Amino acid sequence: MRAFVVEKIADKEFSADVREVSVPVCGEDEVVIKVTYSSLNYKDALSSVGNPGVTRNFPHVTGIDVAGTIHESTSSIFKTGERVLVTGYDMGMNTDGGHCEYVKVPASWVARTPDAITDKEIMTFGTAGLTAALSVNELIENDVKPEDGEILVTGATGGVGSIAVSILSKIGYQVVAISGKAERIDYLKEIGAKDVVLRNDFNEGAKKPMMGEKYAGVVDTVGGEVLANALKYIKYDGVATCCGLTSSHELNTNVFPFILRGVRLIGIDSVECKLEKKQAAWEKVASKWKVDTLDSITNEISLDEIKKAYDLLLAGRAVGRYVVKI
Repeated sequence: MRAFVVEKIADKEFSADVREVSVPVCGEDEVVIKVTYSSLNYKDALSSVGNPGVTRNFPHVTGIDVAGTIHESTSSIFKTGERVLVTGYDMGMNTDGGHCEYVKVPASWVARTPDAITDKEIMTFGTAGLTAALSVNELIENDVKPEDGEILVTGATGGVGSIAVSILSKIGYQVVAISGKAERIDYLKEIGAKDVVLRNDFNEGAKKPMMGEKYAGVVDTVGGEVLANALKYIKYDGVATCCGLTSSHELNTNVFPFILRGVRLIGIDSVECKLEKKQAAWEKVASKWKVDTLDSITNEISLDEIKKAYDLLLAGRAVGRYVVKI
Protein backbone atom coordinates (compact mmCIF):
# COMPACT_ATOMS: atom_id res chain seq x y z
CA MET A 1 0.00 0.00 0.00
CA ARG A 2 1.03 3.66 -0.36
CA ALA A 3 1.90 5.65 2.76
CA PHE A 4 3.64 8.88 3.74
CA VAL A 5 6.73 7.64 5.56
CA VAL A 6 9.33 9.45 7.66
CA GLU A 7 12.69 7.71 7.92
CA LYS A 8 15.74 8.52 10.04
CA ILE A 9 18.84 8.74 7.83
CA ALA A 10 21.37 9.88 10.43
CA ASP A 11 21.41 11.74 13.73
CA LYS A 12 18.98 14.66 13.38
CA GLU A 13 18.58 13.92 9.66
CA PHE A 14 15.28 12.63 8.27
CA SER A 15 13.63 12.01 4.91
CA ALA A 16 9.89 12.05 4.30
CA ASP A 17 7.94 11.01 1.22
CA VAL A 18 5.30 8.65 -0.18
CA ARG A 19 6.43 5.04 -0.58
CA GLU A 20 5.14 1.46 -0.78
CA VAL A 21 4.83 -0.43 2.54
CA SER A 22 3.17 -3.66 3.69
CA VAL A 23 -0.51 -3.72 4.68
CA PRO A 24 -0.69 -4.13 8.50
CA VAL A 25 -1.76 -7.42 10.06
CA CYS A 26 -4.60 -7.32 12.57
CA GLY A 27 -3.65 -8.45 16.09
CA GLU A 28 -5.72 -9.28 19.16
CA ASP A 29 -8.43 -6.70 20.00
CA GLU A 30 -7.35 -4.60 17.04
CA VAL A 31 -8.93 -3.35 13.84
CA VAL A 32 -7.53 -2.54 10.42
CA ILE A 33 -9.22 0.50 8.90
CA LYS A 34 -9.47 1.07 5.15
CA VAL A 35 -8.77 4.79 5.07
CA THR A 36 -10.90 7.21 3.07
CA TYR A 37 -9.71 10.53 4.54
CA SER A 38 -7.16 11.82 7.00
CA SER A 39 -6.05 15.34 7.84
CA LEU A 40 -2.96 17.39 8.69
CA ASN A 41 -2.13 18.87 12.08
CA TYR A 42 0.84 20.79 13.45
CA LYS A 43 1.83 17.67 15.41
CA ASP A 44 1.98 15.74 12.11
CA ALA A 45 4.30 18.35 10.67
CA LEU A 46 6.60 18.07 13.70
CA SER A 47 6.62 14.29 13.30
CA SER A 48 7.62 14.67 9.64
CA VAL A 49 10.89 16.38 10.63
CA GLY A 50 11.69 13.92 13.40
CA ASN A 51 10.77 16.05 16.40
CA PRO A 52 11.64 13.76 19.35
CA GLY A 53 8.85 15.20 21.49
CA VAL A 54 6.34 13.71 19.02
CA THR A 55 7.94 10.65 17.41
CA ARG A 56 10.88 8.43 18.34
CA ASN A 57 10.12 5.32 16.28
CA PHE A 58 11.24 5.24 12.63
CA PRO A 59 10.40 4.50 9.89
CA HIS A 60 7.07 6.06 10.73
CA VAL A 61 3.77 6.88 8.98
CA THR A 62 2.37 10.27 9.98
CA GLY A 63 -1.28 11.18 10.59
CA ILE A 64 -2.98 11.57 13.98
CA ASP A 65 -6.48 11.54 12.42
CA VAL A 66 -8.19 8.95 10.27
CA ALA A 67 -11.66 8.09 8.96
CA GLY A 68 -12.78 5.09 6.97
CA THR A 69 -14.37 1.67 7.29
CA ILE A 70 -13.44 -1.46 9.23
CA HIS A 71 -11.50 -3.72 6.86
CA GLU A 72 -10.63 -6.39 9.43
CA SER A 73 -11.47 -6.78 13.13
CA THR A 74 -10.60 -9.13 15.99
CA SER A 75 -12.77 -7.11 18.36
CA SER A 76 -16.28 -8.03 19.43
CA ILE A 77 -17.21 -4.32 19.31
CA PHE A 78 -16.63 -3.60 15.61
CA LYS A 79 -17.64 -5.45 12.47
CA THR A 80 -16.31 -5.28 8.92
CA GLY A 81 -17.79 -2.39 6.94
CA GLU A 82 -18.64 -0.09 9.86
CA ARG A 83 -17.76 3.59 9.44
CA VAL A 84 -15.28 4.70 12.11
CA LEU A 85 -12.72 7.33 12.99
CA VAL A 86 -9.71 7.67 15.25
CA THR A 87 -8.16 10.84 16.64
CA GLY A 88 -5.41 11.12 19.22
CA TYR A 89 -4.03 8.50 21.60
CA ASP A 90 -0.68 7.33 20.21
CA MET A 91 -1.75 7.04 16.58
CA GLY A 92 0.59 8.93 14.28
CA MET A 93 3.04 9.55 17.08
CA ASN A 94 4.92 6.36 18.00
CA THR A 95 2.57 4.05 16.12
CA ASP A 96 1.85 4.40 12.41
CA GLY A 97 -0.80 6.98 11.56
CA GLY A 98 -3.50 7.62 9.01
CA HIS A 99 -1.55 8.88 6.00
CA CYS A 100 -1.83 5.52 4.27
CA GLU A 101 -4.37 3.23 2.63
CA TYR A 102 -4.80 0.92 5.66
CA VAL A 103 -4.02 1.58 9.32
CA LYS A 104 -4.04 -0.78 12.32
CA VAL A 105 -5.11 0.47 15.77
CA PRO A 106 -6.39 -0.95 19.08
CA ALA A 107 -10.18 -1.21 19.10
CA SER A 108 -10.24 0.89 22.29
CA TRP A 109 -9.15 3.95 20.25
CA VAL A 110 -11.98 3.75 17.72
CA ALA A 111 -15.13 5.90 17.64
CA ARG A 112 -18.13 5.38 15.39
CA THR A 113 -18.70 8.02 12.72
CA PRO A 114 -22.17 9.58 13.15
CA ASP A 115 -24.50 8.91 10.21
CA ALA A 116 -25.20 12.61 9.65
CA ILE A 117 -21.62 13.49 8.65
CA THR A 118 -19.34 12.34 5.82
CA ASP A 119 -15.79 11.07 6.25
CA LYS A 120 -14.44 14.18 4.53
CA GLU A 121 -16.45 16.48 6.79
CA ILE A 122 -15.41 14.75 10.00
CA MET A 123 -11.77 14.86 8.93
CA THR A 124 -12.14 18.56 8.20
CA PHE A 125 -12.89 18.76 11.89
CA GLY A 126 -10.37 16.07 12.91
CA THR A 127 -8.25 16.60 16.02
CA ALA A 128 -8.48 20.36 15.50
CA GLY A 129 -12.27 20.24 15.37
CA LEU A 130 -12.48 17.90 18.34
CA THR A 131 -10.24 20.25 20.33
CA ALA A 132 -12.38 23.23 19.31
CA ALA A 133 -15.58 21.35 20.24
CA LEU A 134 -14.18 20.37 23.65
CA SER A 135 -13.19 24.01 24.22
CA VAL A 136 -16.64 25.31 23.32
CA ASN A 137 -18.22 22.64 25.51
CA GLU A 138 -16.22 23.86 28.52
CA LEU A 139 -17.55 27.40 28.03
CA ILE A 140 -21.09 26.06 27.94
CA GLU A 141 -20.60 23.69 30.88
CA ASN A 142 -19.22 26.61 32.92
CA ASP A 143 -22.31 28.71 32.20
CA VAL A 144 -20.83 31.18 29.71
CA LYS A 145 -23.89 32.16 27.67
CA PRO A 146 -24.15 34.15 24.39
CA GLU A 147 -25.85 37.02 26.23
CA ASP A 148 -22.90 37.33 28.62
CA GLY A 149 -20.73 38.98 26.00
CA GLU A 150 -18.17 38.41 23.27
CA ILE A 151 -15.89 35.38 23.06
CA LEU A 152 -12.26 35.92 22.08
CA VAL A 153 -10.62 33.27 19.88
CA THR A 154 -6.84 33.42 19.47
CA GLY A 155 -4.86 31.95 16.58
CA ALA A 156 -8.10 32.17 14.68
CA THR A 157 -6.83 31.33 11.18
CA GLY A 158 -5.40 27.99 12.34
CA GLY A 159 -7.28 24.70 12.37
CA VAL A 160 -8.57 24.82 15.95
CA GLY A 161 -9.19 28.57 15.83
CA SER A 162 -11.08 28.51 12.54
CA ILE A 163 -13.41 25.76 13.70
CA ALA A 164 -13.91 27.37 17.12
CA VAL A 165 -14.93 30.63 15.41
CA SER A 166 -17.34 28.74 13.16
CA ILE A 167 -18.96 26.66 15.93
CA LEU A 168 -19.34 29.59 18.32
CA SER A 169 -20.92 31.73 15.62
CA LYS A 170 -23.22 28.86 14.60
CA ILE A 171 -24.64 28.50 18.13
CA GLY A 172 -25.19 32.19 18.72
CA TYR A 173 -22.04 33.67 20.26
CA GLN A 174 -20.44 36.94 19.14
CA VAL A 175 -16.83 36.14 18.26
CA VAL A 176 -13.79 38.40 18.21
CA ALA A 177 -10.87 36.75 16.43
CA ILE A 178 -7.16 37.40 16.98
CA SER A 179 -4.75 36.71 14.14
CA GLY A 180 -1.30 37.73 12.98
CA LYS A 181 -2.45 37.63 9.34
CA ALA A 182 -3.92 40.97 8.24
CA GLU A 183 -4.66 39.53 4.80
CA ARG A 184 -7.07 37.00 6.36
CA ILE A 185 -9.51 39.41 7.98
CA ASP A 186 -12.14 38.82 5.29
CA TYR A 187 -11.71 35.05 5.68
CA LEU A 188 -12.31 35.25 9.43
CA LYS A 189 -15.44 37.33 8.97
CA GLU A 190 -16.67 34.91 6.32
CA ILE A 191 -16.48 31.98 8.77
CA GLY A 192 -18.27 33.88 11.54
CA ALA A 193 -16.08 36.43 13.32
CA LYS A 194 -17.89 39.63 14.28
CA ASP A 195 -14.59 41.51 14.57
CA VAL A 196 -10.88 40.82 14.05
CA VAL A 197 -7.96 42.15 16.10
CA LEU A 198 -4.39 41.85 14.85
CA ARG A 199 -2.08 40.06 17.27
CA ASN A 200 0.54 42.81 17.55
CA ASP A 201 -2.12 45.44 18.25
CA PHE A 202 -3.70 43.21 20.90
CA ASN A 203 -0.42 42.57 22.73
CA GLU A 204 0.71 46.18 22.48
CA GLY A 205 -2.53 47.40 24.05
CA ALA A 206 -2.41 45.10 27.08
CA LYS A 207 0.64 46.17 29.06
CA LYS A 208 -1.10 46.81 32.40
CA PRO A 209 -1.47 44.05 35.03
CA MET A 210 -5.26 44.19 34.45
CA MET A 211 -7.41 45.60 31.67
CA GLY A 212 -11.08 46.53 31.52
CA GLU A 213 -13.63 43.69 31.48
CA LYS A 214 -14.32 42.93 27.84
CA TYR A 215 -14.81 39.22 27.03
CA ALA A 216 -17.11 36.65 28.62
CA GLY A 217 -14.76 33.87 27.56
CA VAL A 218 -11.62 33.02 25.63
CA VAL A 219 -10.72 30.06 23.43
CA ASP A 220 -6.92 30.18 23.29
CA THR A 221 -5.00 28.08 20.79
CA VAL A 222 -1.53 29.67 20.99
CA GLY A 223 -0.44 30.17 24.63
CA GLY A 224 2.34 32.59 25.56
CA GLU A 225 1.91 36.36 25.61
CA VAL A 226 -1.44 36.28 23.81
CA LEU A 227 -3.05 34.08 26.46
CA ALA A 228 -1.44 36.05 29.28
CA ASN A 229 -2.91 39.27 27.89
CA ALA A 230 -6.30 37.72 27.09
CA LEU A 231 -6.74 36.75 30.75
CA LYS A 232 -6.55 40.43 31.71
CA TYR A 233 -9.69 41.24 29.67
CA ILE A 234 -12.01 38.48 30.88
CA LYS A 235 -15.17 39.57 32.66
CA TYR A 236 -16.01 38.58 36.21
CA ASP A 237 -16.64 34.82 36.51
CA GLY A 238 -15.47 34.29 32.93
CA VAL A 239 -13.64 31.30 31.47
CA ALA A 240 -10.58 30.80 29.29
CA THR A 241 -9.71 27.48 27.67
CA CYS A 242 -6.14 26.68 26.64
CA CYS A 243 -5.15 24.02 24.10
CA GLY A 244 -2.04 25.16 22.22
CA LEU A 245 1.49 26.51 22.37
CA THR A 246 2.36 27.74 18.88
CA SER A 247 3.23 31.14 20.39
CA SER A 248 4.97 29.75 23.47
CA HIS A 249 4.68 27.02 26.09
CA GLU A 250 5.41 29.60 28.79
CA LEU A 251 2.71 31.63 30.53
CA ASN A 252 4.01 34.76 32.24
CA THR A 253 1.01 36.27 33.98
CA ASN A 254 -0.25 37.43 37.38
CA VAL A 255 -2.93 36.24 39.78
CA PHE A 256 -5.20 39.31 39.54
CA PRO A 257 -7.68 37.87 36.99
CA PHE A 258 -8.13 34.80 39.16
CA ILE A 259 -8.45 36.41 42.60
CA LEU A 260 -10.18 39.67 41.65
CA ARG A 261 -12.57 38.45 38.94
CA GLY A 262 -12.86 34.73 39.64
CA VAL A 263 -11.58 33.87 36.16
CA ARG A 264 -11.13 30.16 35.42
CA LEU A 265 -8.42 28.78 33.12
CA ILE A 266 -9.25 25.30 31.80
CA GLY A 267 -6.82 23.07 29.93
CA ILE A 268 -8.08 21.12 26.91
CA ASP A 269 -6.61 17.78 25.85
CA SER A 270 -8.17 15.92 22.94
CA VAL A 271 -5.50 13.20 22.78
CA GLU A 272 -6.07 11.08 25.88
CA CYS A 273 -9.57 12.19 26.90
CA LYS A 274 -12.05 9.36 27.38
CA LEU A 275 -13.55 7.81 24.26
CA GLU A 276 -17.06 8.48 25.60
CA LYS A 277 -16.27 12.20 25.76
CA LYS A 278 -14.92 12.15 22.22
CA GLN A 279 -17.97 10.29 20.92
CA ALA A 280 -20.30 12.82 22.58
CA ALA A 281 -18.38 15.69 20.98
CA TRP A 282 -18.54 14.03 17.54
CA GLU A 283 -22.31 13.65 17.87
CA LYS A 284 -22.62 17.42 18.51
CA VAL A 285 -20.24 18.26 15.65
CA ALA A 286 -22.35 16.12 13.31
CA SER A 287 -25.64 17.73 14.36
CA LYS A 288 -26.32 21.04 16.12
CA TRP A 289 -22.68 22.16 15.94
CA LYS A 290 -22.17 21.22 12.29
CA VAL A 291 -21.00 24.44 10.66
CA ASP A 292 -21.96 25.78 7.24
CA THR A 293 -18.49 27.10 6.45
CA LEU A 294 -16.53 23.84 6.13
CA ASP A 295 -15.77 24.42 2.45
CA SER A 296 -14.28 27.81 3.31
CA ILE A 297 -11.76 26.30 5.71
CA THR A 298 -10.94 23.10 3.79
CA ASN A 299 -7.96 22.44 1.54
CA GLU A 300 -8.24 18.92 0.06
CA ILE A 301 -4.90 17.36 -0.87
CA SER A 302 -3.49 13.95 -1.83
CA LEU A 303 -0.75 11.89 -0.21
CA ASP A 304 1.68 13.33 -2.74
CA GLU A 305 0.91 16.89 -1.61
CA ILE A 306 1.46 16.33 2.12
CA LYS A 307 5.12 17.34 2.15
CA LYS A 308 4.41 20.78 0.67
CA ALA A 309 1.57 21.32 3.16
CA TYR A 310 3.88 20.40 6.06
CA ASP A 311 6.26 23.17 4.97
CA LEU A 312 3.39 25.68 5.22
CA LEU A 313 2.36 24.40 8.66
CA LEU A 314 5.91 24.59 10.03
CA ALA A 315 6.36 28.09 8.60
CA GLY A 316 3.12 29.32 10.20
CA ARG A 317 1.62 30.09 6.79
CA ALA A 318 -1.16 27.49 6.73
CA VAL A 319 -4.79 28.65 6.79
CA GLY A 320 -7.77 26.51 7.76
CA ARG A 321 -7.67 22.72 7.55
CA TYR A 322 -5.84 20.33 5.23
CA VAL A 323 -7.83 17.16 4.46
CA VAL A 324 -6.00 14.24 2.86
CA LYS A 325 -8.02 12.13 0.43
CA ILE A 326 -6.67 8.59 0.32
